[in-house]
Amino acid sequence: MEDDKITNLKDLVDRLTFGVTRILESRPGVTEVRYVERDPAERHMIVSWEQKYCCSLPEDLRNFYLMTDGFLMTWSIKFDGSNMQLGTMLINSVSALCRLGTTSIYSLPNAATLADLESDTEDEDKEETFKKPHFNSQCRIFELDSCDGNGKVCLVYKNTQSGVVSSCAEIWFLDRALYWHFLTDTFTGYYRLMLIHLGLPQWQYALTKYGISPQAKQWFNMYKPIAYNSNVVADDDMAFINKLDPNQVFKTKNKLQPARKKTCVPIAGPQKSQASLVTNKNLTQMGSPTTKK
Repeated sequence: MEDDKITNLKDLVDRLTFGVTRILESRPGVTEVRYVERDPAERHMIVSWEQKYCCSLPEDLRNFYLMTDGFLMTWSIKFDGSNMQLGTMLINSVSALCRLGTTSIYSLPNAATLADLESDTEDEDKEETFKKPHFNSQCRIFELDSCDGNGKVCLVYKNTQSGVVSSCAEIWFLDRALYWHFLTDTFTGYYRLMLIHLGLPQWQYALTKYGISPQAKQWFNMYKPIAYNSNVVADDDMAFINKLDPNQVFKTKNKLQPARKKTCVPIAGPQKSQASLVTNKNLTQMGSPTTKK
């Protein structure tokens, strides 16, 4: 019975992660892949949440909660002789899907709220394609993932009205500087992005114009080199064109001309001096008989 339970759990995790667990276990250096098993969320809990916040959960997120009440998977590597947790993939449960409101988390009467801090940055980047969320009555924002303190992944309902149930939601990323970055318009899209990036540290920043930190880039290069490429600019279509000219690569080289044979030039002996030539001539004349005509 125990073996059957373990087998069923592995099959469930494999289906939930689209085989990412097997990929991680096969990576060199990965020592532990841990999945926290959770029971499905009760339907009345989902209905109670929707009534409390006057929001209707997206259908894909509702079906996800009916299969498992949240998601948590971590994996560790061998680093400096000990295990170090590197990747974290987290989706908050229904009870932890809390709203980020305008009330201050401090007890001080004049403490700044998120809305007060946001007012300094709301006028920047006016040419954005998507309308950014705001911490006011027109938006309802809920935390899906705390990102280990590097920001927050939020489920955002925009253009909300009092007493009207909101049903259209988007997934946004709020960085530590309180700048908003659009991720996806569906929960399924975000869930796939999380699995593709293996839950690496600060992976959400790879989808922003700021990019990831140099330290996180090293982890990306080691465990997910295809997911991040700082040299590719998505806005430039010419960056994806292969500029390699096969005619130049496979161009035949010119035929080498046969090497010319070097002719041997005889080395002239030492020249006789003018004095020796005169002496030999005189000796010849002296030895030869002269005839008179």
